[in-house]
Amino acid sequence: MALLDKIFTYLPEVKGPREKRLPFKQKLTWTLSCLVLFYILGLVPLFGLGENALQQFEFLSIILGASFGSIISLGIGPLVTGSIVLQLLSGTGILNIDTTTTEGRQRFQALQKLTSIFFVIFEASIYVLMGGLAPSSALAGTSLFGQLEIMLIIQLIIGGLLIMLMDDVVNKWGFGSGISLFIVAGVAQQILIRTLNFFPSPTNPDIASGAIPAFFQSLAAGDAITATLQIAAIVATIIIFAVCVFGQAMKVEIPLSFGKARGYGIRWPLNFFYTSNIPVILIAALMANIQLFARLLENWGHPIFGTFAGNTPISGLVYWLSPPNIVASIIQGSFTLSNIGQALIYVVVFMIGSVIFSIFWVQTAGMDAKSQAKQIMNSGLQISGFRRDERVLEKILSRYIWPLTIVGGAAIGLLAALADLMGTLANGTGILLAVMIVYKLYEEIAKQHMMDMHPALRKIME
Repeated sequence: MALLDKIFTYLPEVKGPREKRLPFKQKLTWTLSCLVLFYILGLVPLFGLGENALQQFEFLSIILGASFGSIISLGIGPLVTGSIVLQLLSGTGILNIDTTTTEGRQRFQALQKLTSIFFVIFEASIYVLMGGLAPSSALAGTSLFGQLEIMLIIQLIIGGLLIMLMDDVVNKWGFGSGISLFIVAGVAQQILIRTLNFFPSPTNPDIASGAIPAFFQSLAAGDAITATLQIAAIVATIIIFAVCVFGQAMKVEIPLSFGKARGYGIRWPLNFFYTSNIPVILIAALMANIQLFARLLENWGHPIFGTFAGNTPISGLVYWLSPPNIVASIIQGSFTLSNIGQALIYVVVFMIGSVIFSIFWVQTAGMDAKSQAKQIMNSGLQISGFRRDERVLEKILSRYIWPLTIVGGAAIGLLAALADLMGTLANGTGILLAVMIVYKLYEEIAKQHMMDMHPALRKIME
Protein backbone atom coordinates (compact mmCIF):
# COMPACT_ATOMS: atom_id res chain seq x y z
CA MET A 1 0.00 0.00 0.00
CA ALA A 2 2.94 2.34 0.61
CA LEU A 3 4.03 1.85 -3.00
CA LEU A 4 0.52 2.69 -4.21
CA ASP A 5 0.43 5.83 -2.06
CA LYS A 6 3.68 6.93 -3.70
CA ILE A 7 2.23 6.26 -7.16
CA PHE A 8 -0.91 8.23 -6.27
CA THR A 9 1.18 11.39 -5.78
CA TYR A 10 2.20 11.32 -9.47
CA LEU A 11 -1.32 10.90 -10.88
CA PRO A 12 -2.73 13.83 -12.90
CA GLU A 13 -5.22 15.72 -10.77
CA VAL A 14 -7.33 18.86 -10.94
CA LYS A 15 -6.97 20.83 -7.72
CA GLY A 16 -10.22 21.66 -6.02
CA PRO A 17 -11.28 25.18 -5.04
CA ARG A 18 -10.13 26.63 -1.75
CA GLU A 19 -13.57 28.08 -1.04
CA LYS A 20 -16.11 25.82 0.61
CA ARG A 21 -18.87 27.09 -1.69
CA LEU A 22 -18.23 28.40 -5.19
CA PRO A 23 -20.43 31.16 -6.66
CA PHE A 24 -23.23 30.07 -8.99
CA LYS A 25 -21.80 31.85 -12.05
CA GLN A 26 -18.37 30.31 -11.59
CA LYS A 27 -19.81 26.80 -11.36
CA LEU A 28 -21.99 27.41 -14.40
CA THR A 29 -19.02 28.76 -16.37
CA TRP A 30 -16.88 25.70 -15.70
CA THR A 31 -19.75 23.32 -16.50
CA LEU A 32 -20.57 25.00 -19.82
CA SER A 33 -16.86 25.25 -20.72
CA CYS A 34 -16.39 21.49 -20.28
CA LEU A 35 -19.59 20.84 -22.26
CA VAL A 36 -18.41 22.98 -25.19
CA LEU A 37 -14.96 21.38 -25.07
CA PHE A 38 -16.59 17.93 -25.14
CA TYR A 39 -18.48 18.82 -28.33
CA ILE A 40 -15.34 20.28 -29.91
CA LEU A 41 -13.26 17.18 -29.12
CA GLY A 42 -16.00 15.04 -30.66
CA LEU A 43 -15.32 16.81 -33.97
CA VAL A 44 -11.54 16.24 -33.90
CA PRO A 45 -10.84 13.21 -36.16
CA LEU A 46 -8.16 10.63 -35.42
CA PHE A 47 -5.13 11.20 -37.62
CA GLY A 48 -4.30 8.09 -39.65
CA LEU A 49 -7.72 6.45 -39.25
CA GLY A 50 -8.76 4.36 -42.23
CA GLU A 51 -11.18 1.71 -40.95
CA ASN A 52 -13.86 2.71 -38.43
CA ALA A 53 -15.69 -0.52 -37.62
CA LEU A 54 -17.20 1.06 -34.49
CA GLN A 55 -19.10 3.74 -36.40
CA GLN A 56 -22.12 1.46 -36.76
CA PHE A 57 -22.49 1.30 -32.95
CA GLU A 58 -23.98 4.77 -32.66
CA PHE A 59 -26.43 3.71 -29.93
CA LEU A 60 -23.54 2.46 -27.78
CA SER A 61 -21.58 5.67 -28.27
CA ILE A 62 -24.40 7.57 -26.55
CA ILE A 63 -24.19 5.46 -23.40
CA LEU A 64 -20.41 5.65 -23.40
CA GLY A 65 -20.37 9.41 -24.02
CA ALA A 66 -18.11 8.76 -27.02
CA SER A 67 -17.82 9.84 -30.63
CA PHE A 68 -16.32 6.91 -32.53
CA GLY A 69 -13.69 8.05 -34.99
CA SER A 70 -12.80 11.16 -33.00
CA ILE A 71 -10.14 11.72 -30.36
CA ILE A 72 -12.72 10.93 -27.65
CA SER A 73 -13.69 7.54 -29.10
CA LEU A 74 -13.18 5.96 -25.66
CA GLY A 75 -15.66 8.33 -23.99
CA ILE A 76 -16.45 7.56 -20.37
CA GLY A 77 -15.99 3.82 -20.93
CA PRO A 78 -12.65 3.49 -19.08
CA LEU A 79 -13.92 5.60 -16.15
CA VAL A 80 -17.07 3.54 -15.73
CA THR A 81 -15.24 0.23 -16.22
CA GLY A 82 -12.71 1.21 -13.56
CA SER A 83 -15.55 2.09 -11.20
CA ILE A 84 -17.25 -1.27 -11.86
CA VAL A 85 -14.04 -3.21 -11.12
CA LEU A 86 -13.42 -1.35 -7.85
CA GLN A 87 -17.01 -1.81 -6.73
CA LEU A 88 -16.82 -5.54 -7.40
CA LEU A 89 -13.54 -5.78 -5.48
CA SER A 90 -14.98 -3.76 -2.58
CA GLY A 91 -18.27 -5.66 -2.56
CA THR A 92 -16.53 -9.05 -2.41
CA GLY A 93 -14.16 -7.88 0.35
CA ILE A 94 -11.00 -8.30 -1.76
CA LEU A 95 -10.36 -4.56 -1.54
CA ASN A 96 -10.74 -3.34 2.03
CA ILE A 97 -10.70 0.47 2.20
CA ASP A 98 -12.67 2.36 4.83
CA THR A 99 -14.48 5.01 2.76
CA THR A 100 -16.09 6.52 5.86
CA THR A 101 -12.84 8.34 6.68
CA THR A 102 -11.35 11.24 4.73
CA GLU A 103 -8.09 9.38 4.17
CA GLY A 104 -9.96 6.28 3.01
CA ARG A 105 -12.06 8.24 0.53
CA GLN A 106 -8.98 9.96 -0.89
CA ARG A 107 -7.21 6.64 -1.28
CA PHE A 108 -10.25 5.06 -2.93
CA GLN A 109 -10.59 8.00 -5.37
CA ALA A 110 -6.88 7.83 -6.21
CA LEU A 111 -7.15 4.09 -6.80
CA GLN A 112 -10.19 4.68 -9.00
CA LYS A 113 -8.20 7.21 -11.06
CA LEU A 114 -5.29 4.77 -11.41
CA THR A 115 -7.70 2.05 -12.54
CA SER A 116 -9.28 4.45 -15.04
CA ILE A 117 -5.86 5.28 -16.53
CA PHE A 118 -5.13 1.57 -16.88
CA PHE A 119 -8.40 1.02 -18.78
CA VAL A 120 -7.75 4.10 -20.95
CA ILE A 121 -4.49 2.49 -22.12
CA PHE A 122 -6.01 -0.99 -22.32
CA GLU A 123 -9.13 -0.02 -24.27
CA ALA A 124 -7.18 2.28 -26.61
CA SER A 125 -4.88 -0.63 -27.48
CA ILE A 126 -7.78 -3.08 -27.89
CA TYR A 127 -9.79 -0.73 -30.13
CA VAL A 128 -6.83 -0.31 -32.51
CA LEU A 129 -5.13 -3.71 -32.42
CA MET A 130 -8.41 -5.62 -32.85
CA GLY A 131 -9.46 -3.56 -35.86
CA GLY A 132 -12.19 -1.38 -34.38
CA LEU A 133 -10.27 1.81 -35.20
CA ALA A 134 -7.47 0.95 -37.58
CA PRO A 135 -5.35 2.43 -40.40
CA SER A 136 -6.33 1.79 -44.01
CA SER A 137 -6.27 -1.93 -44.88
CA ALA A 138 -4.34 -1.01 -48.06
CA LEU A 139 -1.31 -0.33 -45.84
CA ALA A 140 -1.46 -3.73 -44.09
CA GLY A 141 1.91 -5.45 -43.92
CA THR A 142 3.90 -2.23 -44.23
CA SER A 143 5.93 -0.46 -41.56
CA LEU A 144 3.68 2.59 -41.96
CA PHE A 145 0.67 0.53 -40.82
CA GLY A 146 2.35 -0.24 -37.49
CA GLN A 147 3.42 3.37 -37.04
CA LEU A 148 -0.13 4.60 -37.65
CA GLU A 149 -1.46 2.05 -35.14
CA ILE A 150 0.86 3.48 -32.48
CA MET A 151 -0.24 7.03 -33.38
CA LEU A 152 -3.91 6.04 -33.11
CA ILE A 153 -3.35 4.46 -29.68
CA ILE A 154 -1.53 7.58 -28.44
CA GLN A 155 -4.34 9.84 -29.68
CA LEU A 156 -6.98 7.67 -27.99
CA ILE A 157 -5.01 7.71 -24.73
CA ILE A 158 -4.77 11.52 -24.88
CA GLY A 159 -8.52 11.77 -25.51
CA GLY A 160 -9.29 9.37 -22.65
CA LEU A 161 -7.11 11.35 -20.24
CA LEU A 162 -8.78 14.60 -21.35
CA ILE A 163 -12.21 13.10 -20.59
CA MET A 164 -10.95 11.98 -17.17
CA LEU A 165 -9.59 15.45 -16.36
CA MET A 166 -12.76 17.17 -17.61
CA ASP A 167 -14.80 14.86 -15.37
CA ASP A 168 -12.55 15.93 -12.49
CA VAL A 169 -13.09 19.62 -13.35
CA VAL A 170 -16.88 19.27 -13.40
CA ASN A 171 -16.89 17.27 -10.15
CA LYS A 172 -14.85 19.90 -8.28
CA TRP A 173 -15.68 23.17 -10.04
CA GLY A 174 -19.05 22.62 -11.74
CA PHE A 175 -22.50 21.09 -11.28
CA GLY A 176 -22.99 17.33 -11.04
CA SER A 177 -20.41 15.02 -12.56
CA GLY A 178 -18.61 15.00 -15.88
CA ILE A 179 -19.74 11.44 -16.66
CA SER A 180 -23.39 12.46 -16.32
CA LEU A 181 -22.84 15.69 -18.28
CA PHE A 182 -21.27 13.88 -21.24
CA ILE A 183 -24.10 11.35 -21.36
CA VAL A 184 -26.68 14.15 -21.45
CA ALA A 185 -24.70 15.91 -24.20
CA GLY A 186 -24.75 12.80 -26.39
CA VAL A 187 -28.43 12.04 -25.78
CA ALA A 188 -29.52 15.64 -26.42
CA GLN A 189 -27.56 15.73 -29.67
CA GLN A 190 -29.04 12.42 -30.85
CA ILE A 191 -32.64 13.39 -29.98
CA LEU A 192 -32.28 16.71 -31.79
CA ILE A 193 -30.88 15.05 -34.92
CA ARG A 194 -33.38 12.18 -34.96
CA THR A 195 -36.30 14.56 -34.45
CA LEU A 196 -35.56 17.42 -36.85
CA ASN A 197 -32.98 16.14 -39.36
CA PHE A 198 -34.22 16.94 -42.90
CA PHE A 199 -31.37 15.14 -44.67
CA PRO A 200 -32.16 11.79 -46.35
CA SER A 201 -31.87 8.62 -44.32
CA PRO A 202 -28.84 6.45 -45.20
CA THR A 203 -31.08 3.35 -45.28
CA ASN A 204 -33.90 5.01 -47.25
CA PRO A 205 -32.85 7.99 -49.42
CA ASP A 206 -36.49 8.78 -50.24
CA ILE A 207 -37.31 9.82 -46.68
CA ALA A 208 -35.76 12.20 -44.14
CA SER A 209 -33.76 10.94 -41.15
CA GLY A 210 -35.68 13.04 -38.61
CA ALA A 211 -38.93 11.69 -37.18
CA ILE A 212 -41.02 14.84 -37.71
CA PRO A 213 -40.12 15.50 -41.38
CA ALA A 214 -40.27 11.74 -42.08
CA PHE A 215 -43.77 11.61 -40.57
CA PHE A 216 -45.13 14.31 -42.88
CA GLN A 217 -43.33 12.84 -45.91
CA SER A 218 -44.82 9.41 -45.19
CA LEU A 219 -48.30 10.85 -44.83
CA ALA A 220 -47.91 12.70 -48.13
CA ALA A 221 -46.74 9.50 -49.85
CA GLY A 222 -49.51 7.41 -48.29
CA ASP A 223 -47.05 5.19 -46.37
CA ALA A 224 -49.09 4.51 -43.22
CA ILE A 225 -46.61 2.03 -41.68
CA THR A 226 -43.63 4.40 -41.80
CA ALA A 227 -45.76 7.29 -40.52
CA THR A 228 -46.98 5.12 -37.62
CA LEU A 229 -43.40 4.10 -36.78
CA GLN A 230 -42.31 7.74 -36.60
CA ILE A 231 -45.20 8.87 -34.41
CA ALA A 232 -44.74 5.79 -32.18
CA ALA A 233 -41.09 6.76 -31.60
CA ILE A 234 -42.12 10.31 -30.66
CA VAL A 235 -44.88 9.11 -28.31
CA ALA A 236 -42.57 6.53 -26.68
CA THR A 237 -39.97 9.22 -26.04
CA ILE A 238 -42.57 11.50 -24.41
CA ILE A 239 -43.87 8.64 -22.23
CA ILE A 240 -40.37 7.77 -21.01
CA PHE A 241 -39.73 11.44 -20.20
CA ALA A 242 -42.97 11.68 -18.18
CA VAL A 243 -42.46 8.41 -16.25
CA CYS A 244 -38.85 9.33 -15.41
CA VAL A 245 -39.83 12.73 -14.04
CA PHE A 246 -42.66 11.16 -11.99
CA GLY A 247 -40.37 8.48 -10.55
CA GLN A 248 -37.64 10.99 -9.79
CA ALA A 249 -40.09 13.08 -7.75
CA MET A 250 -41.10 10.11 -5.54
CA LYS A 251 -39.42 10.09 -2.15
CA VAL A 252 -39.74 9.03 1.47
CA GLU A 253 -39.40 11.86 3.99
CA ILE A 254 -38.23 11.13 7.54
CA PRO A 255 -39.23 13.81 10.08
CA LEU A 256 -36.26 15.02 12.13
CA SER A 257 -36.03 17.57 14.91
CA PHE A 258 -33.23 19.73 16.28
CA GLY A 259 -32.15 18.33 19.63
CA LYS A 260 -31.25 21.73 21.11
CA ALA A 261 -34.15 23.67 19.60
CA ARG A 262 -37.46 22.09 20.44
CA GLY A 263 -40.35 22.74 18.10
CA TYR A 264 -38.14 23.06 15.03
CA GLY A 265 -37.44 20.32 12.54
CA ILE A 266 -36.96 19.30 8.92
CA ARG A 267 -37.76 16.34 6.72
CA TRP A 268 -34.85 14.17 5.56
CA PRO A 269 -35.67 13.05 1.99
CA LEU A 270 -34.81 9.58 0.69
CA ASN A 271 -35.55 9.32 -3.04
CA PHE A 272 -37.34 6.25 -4.41
CA PHE A 273 -34.46 5.97 -6.90
CA TYR A 274 -32.11 6.05 -3.92
CA THR A 275 -28.90 5.53 -5.89
CA SER A 276 -30.15 7.73 -8.73
CA ASN A 277 -28.94 6.81 -12.21
CA ILE A 278 -25.62 5.26 -11.14
CA PRO A 279 -26.75 1.58 -11.38
CA VAL A 280 -28.14 2.13 -14.88
CA ILE A 281 -24.97 3.90 -16.04
CA LEU A 282 -22.86 0.99 -14.78
CA ILE A 283 -24.97 -1.88 -16.16
CA ALA A 284 -25.58 -0.09 -19.47
CA ALA A 285 -21.87 0.65 -19.89
CA LEU A 286 -21.01 -2.96 -19.01
CA MET A 287 -23.44 -4.31 -21.63
CA ALA A 288 -22.20 -1.76 -24.17
CA ASN A 289 -18.61 -2.89 -23.59
CA ILE A 290 -19.67 -6.53 -24.04
CA GLN A 291 -21.20 -5.70 -27.43
CA LEU A 292 -18.17 -3.68 -28.52
CA PHE A 293 -15.69 -6.38 -27.57
CA ALA A 294 -17.95 -9.03 -29.15
CA ARG A 295 -17.79 -7.18 -32.46
CA LEU A 296 -14.03 -6.69 -32.18
CA LEU A 297 -13.55 -10.39 -31.41
CA GLU A 298 -15.73 -11.30 -34.39
CA ASN A 299 -13.64 -9.07 -36.66
CA TRP A 300 -10.55 -10.80 -35.28
CA GLY A 301 -12.00 -14.20 -36.16
CA HIS A 302 -13.06 -15.25 -32.65
CA PRO A 303 -16.86 -14.79 -32.26
CA ILE A 304 -16.82 -15.90 -28.62
CA PHE A 305 -19.74 -13.68 -27.54
CA GLY A 306 -21.80 -13.99 -30.73
CA THR A 307 -22.10 -12.79 -34.30
CA PHE A 308 -23.63 -9.79 -36.09
CA ALA A 309 -25.47 -9.17 -39.33
CA GLY A 310 -24.67 -5.54 -40.09
CA ASN A 311 -25.51 -3.66 -36.89
CA THR A 312 -27.81 -6.36 -35.49
CA PRO A 313 -26.66 -9.20 -33.17
CA ILE A 314 -27.98 -12.51 -34.51
CA SER A 315 -26.49 -15.14 -32.21
CA GLY A 316 -24.67 -15.78 -28.95
CA LEU A 317 -24.60 -13.79 -25.75
CA VAL A 318 -24.83 -10.42 -27.49
CA TYR A 319 -28.13 -11.46 -29.13
CA TRP A 320 -29.78 -12.11 -25.78
CA LEU A 321 -28.29 -8.96 -24.27
CA SER A 322 -29.64 -6.71 -27.04
CA PRO A 323 -33.17 -5.23 -26.88
CA PRO A 324 -35.65 -6.01 -29.69
CA ASN A 325 -37.84 -3.11 -30.83
CA ILE A 326 -41.14 -4.57 -29.67
CA VAL A 327 -43.31 -1.63 -30.78
CA ALA A 328 -41.80 -1.53 -34.29
CA SER A 329 -42.08 -5.31 -34.75
CA ILE A 330 -45.77 -5.21 -33.77
CA ILE A 331 -46.50 -2.34 -36.20
CA GLN A 332 -44.60 -4.06 -39.03
CA GLY A 333 -46.16 -7.45 -38.30
CA SER A 334 -42.84 -9.19 -37.66
CA PHE A 335 -43.41 -9.93 -33.97
CA THR A 336 -42.40 -13.48 -32.94
CA LEU A 337 -42.10 -15.59 -29.77
CA SER A 338 -38.32 -15.19 -30.01
CA ASN A 339 -38.80 -11.45 -29.45
CA ILE A 340 -40.62 -12.19 -26.17
CA GLY A 341 -37.81 -14.42 -24.88
CA GLN A 342 -35.15 -11.91 -25.91
CA ALA A 343 -37.06 -9.06 -24.29
CA LEU A 344 -37.62 -10.97 -21.01
CA ILE A 345 -33.94 -11.93 -20.70
CA TYR A 346 -32.91 -8.34 -21.43
CA VAL A 347 -35.28 -6.99 -18.76
CA VAL A 348 -34.19 -9.55 -16.14
CA VAL A 349 -30.47 -8.92 -16.75
CA PHE A 350 -30.99 -5.16 -16.54
CA MET A 351 -32.99 -5.40 -13.31
CA ILE A 352 -30.60 -7.81 -11.56
CA GLY A 353 -27.57 -5.83 -12.69
CA SER A 354 -29.10 -2.56 -11.47
CA VAL A 355 -29.87 -4.06 -8.05
CA ILE A 356 -26.33 -5.44 -7.68
CA PHE A 357 -24.67 -2.15 -8.65
CA SER A 358 -27.15 -0.24 -6.49
CA ILE A 359 -26.08 -2.26 -3.43
CA PHE A 360 -22.39 -1.84 -4.24
CA TRP A 361 -22.80 1.90 -4.74
CA VAL A 362 -24.57 2.38 -1.40
CA GLN A 363 -21.69 0.63 0.35
CA THR A 364 -18.88 2.52 -1.41
CA ALA A 365 -20.43 6.00 -1.72
CA GLY A 366 -21.27 6.50 1.96
CA MET A 367 -25.04 6.18 1.40
CA ASP A 368 -25.59 3.25 3.78
CA ALA A 369 -27.61 3.60 6.98
CA LYS A 370 -24.52 3.91 9.20
CA SER A 371 -23.03 6.78 7.16
CA GLN A 372 -26.37 8.56 6.90
CA ALA A 373 -26.97 8.22 10.65
CA LYS A 374 -23.55 9.69 11.36
CA GLN A 375 -24.24 12.59 9.01
CA ILE A 376 -27.59 13.30 10.67
CA MET A 377 -26.06 13.19 14.15
CA ASN A 378 -23.27 15.56 13.12
CA SER A 379 -25.93 17.99 11.88
CA GLY A 380 -27.48 18.11 15.36
CA LEU A 381 -30.65 16.32 14.26
CA GLN A 382 -32.54 13.39 15.71
CA ILE A 383 -35.81 11.52 15.21
CA SER A 384 -38.57 12.82 17.46
CA GLY A 385 -39.59 10.39 20.18
CA PHE A 386 -36.29 8.47 20.12
CA ARG A 387 -33.20 8.98 22.23
CA ARG A 388 -30.20 10.61 20.61
CA ASP A 389 -28.18 7.52 19.77
CA GLU A 390 -26.45 6.83 16.46
CA ARG A 391 -27.17 3.09 16.71
CA VAL A 392 -30.90 3.69 17.14
CA LEU A 393 -30.95 6.10 14.21
CA GLU A 394 -29.00 3.63 12.05
CA LYS A 395 -31.51 0.87 12.84
CA ILE A 396 -34.46 3.08 11.88
CA LEU A 397 -32.82 4.27 8.66
CA SER A 398 -32.04 0.67 7.68
CA ARG A 399 -35.79 0.02 7.46
CA TYR A 400 -35.98 2.55 4.62
CA ILE A 401 -32.58 2.57 2.95
CA TRP A 402 -32.22 -1.12 2.13
CA PRO A 403 -35.72 -1.51 0.65
CA LEU A 404 -35.23 1.69 -1.37
CA THR A 405 -31.82 0.45 -2.54
CA ILE A 406 -33.17 -2.88 -3.80
CA VAL A 407 -36.65 -1.87 -4.98
CA GLY A 408 -35.44 1.45 -6.41
CA GLY A 409 -32.57 -0.29 -8.22
CA ALA A 410 -34.92 -2.92 -9.69
CA ALA A 411 -37.45 -0.24 -10.70
CA ILE A 412 -34.92 1.93 -12.50
CA GLY A 413 -33.49 -1.17 -14.22
CA LEU A 414 -37.00 -2.14 -15.37
CA LEU A 415 -37.71 1.38 -16.59
CA ALA A 416 -34.43 1.52 -18.54
CA ALA A 417 -35.06 -1.88 -20.14
CA LEU A 418 -38.64 -0.97 -21.13
CA ALA A 419 -37.37 2.29 -22.60
CA ASP A 420 -35.00 0.32 -24.83
CA LEU A 421 -37.80 -2.02 -25.92
CA MET A 422 -40.14 0.81 -26.95
CA GLY A 423 -37.94 2.16 -29.78
CA THR A 424 -37.60 5.78 -28.69
CA LEU A 425 -35.94 8.54 -30.74
CA ALA A 426 -32.67 7.94 -28.92
CA ASN A 427 -31.36 4.98 -27.00
CA GLY A 428 -33.98 4.29 -24.31
CA THR A 429 -31.43 3.89 -21.54
CA GLY A 430 -29.77 7.11 -22.68
CA ILE A 431 -33.08 9.01 -22.45
CA LEU A 432 -33.71 7.65 -18.97
CA LEU A 433 -30.24 8.68 -17.84
CA ALA A 434 -30.55 12.10 -19.47
CA VAL A 435 -33.88 12.87 -17.78
CA MET A 436 -32.63 11.83 -14.34
CA ILE A 437 -29.35 13.68 -14.76
CA VAL A 438 -31.06 16.89 -15.93
CA TYR A 439 -33.61 16.63 -13.09
CA LYS A 440 -30.90 16.33 -10.43
CA LEU A 441 -28.83 18.99 -12.16
CA TYR A 442 -31.83 21.31 -12.09
CA GLU A 443 -32.29 20.66 -8.36
CA GLU A 444 -28.61 21.34 -7.67
CA ILE A 445 -28.57 24.52 -9.79
CA ALA A 446 -31.80 25.77 -8.19
CA LYS A 447 -30.41 25.13 -4.72
CA GLN A 448 -27.13 26.88 -5.53
CA HIS A 449 -28.93 29.81 -7.16
CA MET A 450 -31.19 30.19 -4.14
CA MET A 451 -28.20 30.27 -1.79
CA ASP A 452 -26.69 33.12 -3.84
CA MET A 453 -29.87 35.18 -3.67
CA HIS A 454 -30.53 38.12 -1.41
CA PRO A 455 -31.93 36.83 1.93
CA ALA A 456 -35.30 38.53 1.31
CA LEU A 457 -35.68 36.91 -2.16
CA ARG A 458 -34.49 33.58 -0.81
CA LYS A 459 -37.23 33.63 1.80
CA ILE A 460 -39.86 34.25 -0.87
CA MET A 461 -38.54 31.39 -3.07
CA GLU A 462 -38.56 28.99 -0.14
